[in-house]
Amino acid sequence: MAKRTRIIEGTWNCTSCDAKDILARHKRCPNCNNPRELTGDESDFDFGDVDAESGKSLREGVTDDKALEIAGAGEDWFCAFCGAANRGDQLRCKHCGAERSADAKAAPLQAFETPARKPPAPPPPETKPRSLKKWLFLGVLFTCCFGSGLYGMWARATHDFTGEVTGTSWKVAVTQERFTPVRKTGWADQLSRVSARMPVNGSGEVAGVDNVRDCVERQRGTRKVADGTERVCRSKTRRVACGTEEKCRRRDKGNGFVEEVCEDITRYCNESYEDCQNETRYRNEPVYARECTYDTYEWKQVDRREATGQDGKPAWPSLQPGATDRQHRSEEYAVHIRYEDDGVKETVLVPKAERDFLSWKKGQGVIVTVTNSGDLKKVVPR
Repeated sequence: MAKRTRIIEGTWNCTSCDAKDILARHKRCPNCNNPRELTGDESDFDFGDVDAESGKSLREGVTDDKALEIAGAGEDWFCAFCGAANRGDQLRCKHCGAERSADAKAAPLQAFETPARKPPAPPPPETKPRSLKKWLFLGVLFTCCFGSGLYGMWARATHDFTGEVTGTSWKVAVTQERFTPVRKTGWADQLSRVSARMPVNGSGEVAGVDNVRDCVERQRGTRKVADGTERVCRSKTRRVACGTEEKCRRRDKGNGFVEEVCEDITRYCNESYEDCQNETRYRNEPVYARECTYDTYEWKQVDRREATGQDGKPAWPSLQPGATDRQHRSEEYAVHIRYEDDGVKETVLVPKAERDFLSWKKGQGVIVTVTNSGDLKKVVPR
């Protein structure tokens, strides 16, 4: 891509007489004849604004031969004796006549970013009322968090109270099941003949599979099968070249001039398009298999008896099991407790097993541990 080069001349301000926008080609102020110095505002050149998109200087480039000669003379140097600025190709200071020495200084070069968009304007400063609202909000938030933490500590703290068992209750049940012959259905490919085995003392049984018969073809389910193809289109986006745009960069020549190089680069845009492909279409196809009747065994409930009572040992119901029977027991227990905590309070313990239940008796003294929030932590005999 073709490159275009321009020389841009900067300007400086005299700090002696306050003259403004002096062209960089002048090493002395045209107004007061004082030389430009290394320190202060005189060492900085203003090269004008640039276009935010391209980075191109909004100033016209210099074309006259004298200015171009000064721009190509090399970096300015500042006399070590009088501090005046001199052209880079001069061997003696034009202000005091001193030779250019090794300790002659050069102005720092400016670095340019290309291109750079102007940053958004900073938000307006907050007013005092708004700042006050913020601090009030933070204060309320801190108070809530601190208060919540204190409440949590208080709620988890425990206290012990004396009490007594006011009564106990129980509910027990015995369920009797029998290993019973039944008729079931199943898929032929999953049925293999297995001899049944009767339980001994309610365990060790095998249900078995026997007398497979009356097989009928039935739908077992569905499966997906290919059913041709179809054209499917989806909207997508891609980056494509859409012309060119100018981009420029600048380099400080160290003497009040910058070299600007501009070139045209490819610009890319988002383009929407349809991506169409042939995709396989599927349909659900029924799957058939042979469903058969067969004989087997399963446990079935034949009897259930319950009993309830209070303040004593549970009385379990009695059932007489047959040779192919088994029994299951279920039990529920409750221990009712009353204690004093700013008034009479009541709670219920739920023992898991009969042995634990029998350790509690009506009228028995207890120590109840309760949190400030009212949660029961433990109960122990007194």
